[in-house]
Parts: sequence; C-alpha cells; structure tokens
Amino acid sequence: MTAALSDLTPLGSGKVRDLYEIDDKHLLIVASDRISAFDWVLPTPIPDKGRVLTALSMWWFDRIADIAPNHVVAVDDSRIPAAVRGSAMVVRRLAMVQVECVGRGYLAGTGMKDYQATGRICGIELPPGLTDGSKLPEPIFTPATKSAVGTHDENVGFGVVEAQVGSATAAELRRLTLAVYGRGVEIAARRGIILADTKCEFGYDDAGTLTIGDEVLTPDSSRFWPADQWQPGRAQPSYDKQFVRDWLANKSDWDRSSPPPELPDEVAAATRQRYIDAYELITGLKFADWMS
Repeated sequence: MTAALSDLTPLGSGKVRDLYEIDDKHLLIVASDRISAFDWVLPTPIPDKGRVLTALSMWWFDRIADIAPNHVVAVDDSRIPAAVRGSAMVVRRLAMVQVECVGRGYLAGTGMKDYQATGRICGIELPPGLTDGSKLPEPIFTPATKSAVGTHDENVGFGVVEAQVGSATAAELRRLTLAVYGRGVEIAARRGIILADTKCEFGYDDAGTLTIGDEVLTPDSSRFWPADQWQPGRAQPSYDKQFVRDWLANKSDWDRSSPPPELPDEVAAATRQRYIDAYELITGLKFADWMS
C-alpha cells in the first residue's frame, strides 16, 4: 500500500523542498514546483519543476558516485505517496554541514557583484578586466553561509569555513565540490552546454562519511549556458531560473522588499521548458519517460 503525505510527520519546508519523517533513519524529500528568486519564494509554481529536479539529480548521482556517496535510497518505493511520485526521494538522514559549497568556473551572479566591488570572490584575487560571463583562470571554491528562508546566503572566505567546521573538513568540502563541478563541466561540455557554477550540500552519514545531500547539478543549483551562444560581457542565455530572475529584475514596479508578483503564464511556461530542455539536453533522455 502506498503511503499518503498525511501519514507522514512533516519536518519543515525550504524554498523548494518539503521534508517528512519516515523513521529514525530515513526521510522523504519532496521537490515541489515552487521557484525562488532574490530570496523570495514566488507565488507562481512552475509545472513539472519538482519532477525535473528529481530526475536530473538521480541521473547525476549515478555519474558522480565515484567522487562521493549520496543520500538517496529510492525514488520508486511504497513509502512514497502516489501524489508526489517522480518528484520525491526516500533518503538517509544526514547531519548536514551548514555551508553552501559552490564551485565556479565563470563569473556570474553574486560572484560578479563581489568581483565588481572588490576584484575578489570569497577573498580569492581574480585578474582585472573580467566581465559578466567571463571564464575564470581556473575553477574556484566560493562557499556561502546557509540562510533561512527569506534571508540571503552570504559569500564567505575559506577561513570562515575552516573556523566553522575545522580545517580538514573545509579542505574536503572544497575538494569534493570542485571534483563534482569538474565532472559536471566535462559531461555538460559534451552536450554543448557550459556549466558556469554549481552548488552542493554535504552532510555526515552514520559512519561519519561526507555525503552529498539535497540535489545535485540541477537548474536550481547550477547555471547552464548554451556553449554556442556564450559571449562574455552580457547576461548569458540559460537553461535555468535566470530567466525568472531577469523578468523580475526588469519589473520596475517591484522593489524586492515586498512579496514578488505573479509570473505571467508565458513566463511560467517558458521557464518550465528551460528546465525540461536542461534535462533532455544533458541526459539525452525524454522527460516524458521519467517514472512513466
């Protein structure tokens, strides 16, 4: 018999995911269709977004399994309610490390803002003259604090992470993040896609092993750019939620201090298509076949 969500104990909701307790060893993580931008959860859901995030994470988990273990137990399990099958995962409980682990190979987003202000990202000196979308001399680890919903992640220097989790753990977080990013860059490039940056989250399993949690290499946690349209000095076309960020940024009647407006139907539909395009271009699979 398939469980119902009402049978499970809710543990909380993030910007995108809802968390439920299954037992003392396992959780149910449901990727919703919510979308966030500028530290707000938007009122308009993106249809199928949660399914794309789950499908793409599962595909990537298989391809980085030699780099680090992950928390997934199953996506096809009787403990997953029918209503969320395809967008939910049964996972092992982890003691999460409270650091957003970001690997960057290109200048964009908060990294671009920090560079413009200081010439650095997270204390790492970068060459002068870089512009929006520039390729960095080499990939860098740019950690951030983990924020609560409605607050902003803050980029921090490596020393802050060392002080928070210890030098050995900080070094391992950096190594694993850059290894995941590097594998993603390599595979995406073969599909004609630039992986500009990605965010990973890690936690310790019962054996004390650093393990990848949450999601990995999805359009929510990464910037994917079509390689044949890459042109530094401008905002890049993308297969991620940058499309929504750009639409909101151009809303002159929204000041970012009040709840964001509803997305027009065409913006929601175009965003959905970008997520599906990311899945299909990267994996070579048809999204319609996921969990069908």
